[in-house]
Amino acid sequence: MKVKTSVTLSSSLLERIDREDLNRSSFLEQAALDYFARKERSRGDANDAAILEQDADFLNREAADVLEYQELSVSSIAKN
Repeated sequence: MKVKTSVTLSSSLLERIDREDLNRSSFLEQAALDYFARKERSRGDANDAAILEQDADFLNREAADVLEYQELSVSSIAKN
């Protein structure tokens, strides 16, 4: 359901909006949706970073183990 509202914007901003899309309502609705999507992604990225930071020591040990295993595998292949 759409609800009519009124906002006050500078004339220079309105001119820029009109150059992009003559349907101001559609433009502003899409801009707001894009803004909220970016904020949600940002929160998700921050949450992911916190999880990685929390487990960084474990993940680094695992990565080192994989690299060591790969080096051993490459060495054993080279010997054959």
